[in-house]
Amino acid sequence: MTTIDDVLAEARGRIRRLAPHEALAAVSAGALLVDIRPAAQREIRGGFPDALIIERNVLEWRLDPASDAKLPVAIDHDVEFIIACEEGYTSSLAAASLVELGLHRVTDLAGGHRAWREAGLPVVSVEHDCPPTNQH
Repeated sequence: MTTIDDVLAEARGRIRRLAPHEALAAVSAGALLVDIRPAAQREIRGGFPDALIIERNVLEWRLDPASDAKLPVAIDHDVEFIIACEEGYTSSLAAASLVELGLHRVTDLAGGHRAWREAGLPVVSVEHDCPPTNQH
């Protein structure tokens, strides 16, 4: 029987993980940091400076260059994305999913936002970073 620990280990075997300072250096060199945490977590714990906010449930559609719902930054399969969540578990699974789509330069942030904060890296205050809509 397969467990979530097995799935996580397999996913991490397909990606290169970055420590917080490595991720910051990669961002300085042009990588895009993608925060997939829910809005409530970002509001409580703060955000990454200049991160692209894409919640997990739409990630593949927003970053797949072949998707009709892609974001303008999803120009091809060579874009370097660093996926980040709160503790580095969900981001590993998400990054592996993007690798399956051919985004071969996708990595994730080992330890997530928690490790980023503990490393003393900059955190920005976030208040309602998603604009309200009139949709029900």
